[in-house]
Amino acid sequence: MSHDFQTWSFAIQQQMELALGGVLPPSDHLPQRLHAAMRYAVLGGGKRVRPLLVFAAGELVGAPAERLQYAAAAVELIHAYSLVHDDLPCMDDDVLRRGKPTVHVEFDEATALLAGDALQTAAFEVLAGHALCDDAADQVRMLKLLATASGAAGMAGGQAIDLASVGLPLSLPQLEHMHILKTGALIRASVLLGSYCGTPLAAGQRERLDRFAKLVGLAFQVVDDILDVEADSATLGKTAGKDAAHDKPTYVSLLGLKEAKQRAAELEAEALACLDGFGEAARRLRELAHFIVHRAF
Repeated sequence: MSHDFQTWSFAIQQQMELALGGVLPPSDHLPQRLHAAMRYAVLGGGKRVRPLLVFAAGELVGAPAERLQYAAAAVELIHAYSLVHDDLPCMDDDVLRRGKPTVHVEFDEATALLAGDALQTAAFEVLAGHALCDDAADQVRMLKLLATASGAAGMAGGQAIDLASVGLPLSLPQLEHMHILKTGALIRASVLLGSYCGTPLAAGQRERLDRFAKLVGLAFQVVDDILDVEADSATLGKTAGKDAAHDKPTYVSLLGLKEAKQRAAELEAEALACLDGFGEAARRLRELAHFIVHRAF
């Protein structure tokens, strides 16, 4: 990872911390416990990969940073809500997230459930409450895009398949379908939302960008499965080895560690090929694809 990329990503992470802090309700406003839980779930942790993808796609279309920060905040609020709910006892029952106790451990289960609900609705309030593109119809498309990525045809549907697949032998196409929904849909939405915030793309260009996002989303999950085996909890900031402990199907359990790493490299190469023709404007997207596949935590 180049020093220039580190500088760029750190600057956006700092910008997003401020932006997210600004769109979340203050913790001293009623109901204080709910608002404190929402801020606890979102602020002070995470790599902000999805906001980075929003900004990288925004560079491709010359989008203003102010527009991008709100689109990125909406995606990150959805992501945070999903983590809060995934960690609940009725789901993955986890006690560690981003190096600190999960929301239901730090607060209580009912507060965590409500915090996740409120973060989800806050995402759409942010996305609808700011002018993010020149064409109002495109902003409606952005709202639909995020809603679809979050619901039964996206993240929630993928999580349902994941829960139903515990202990079952899935084929590679079945596993990839699950993760296209569970993890990939929100990563895809991040890239496409960023692309709507600037100069409109031609249909063929948007299709190539969409394909890039789908491949990067799959690569992200393959690497997550690898790290769940190879890294420890302190490094990950969440419980390591939990997929194997829960007998969940993963790329490592299906393919083996070596083949899973090869699959991640193949997905990266395919994703980068989708950016051919975009030139220097796609540099940050290329760097992010490399970061996602080669990250160590």
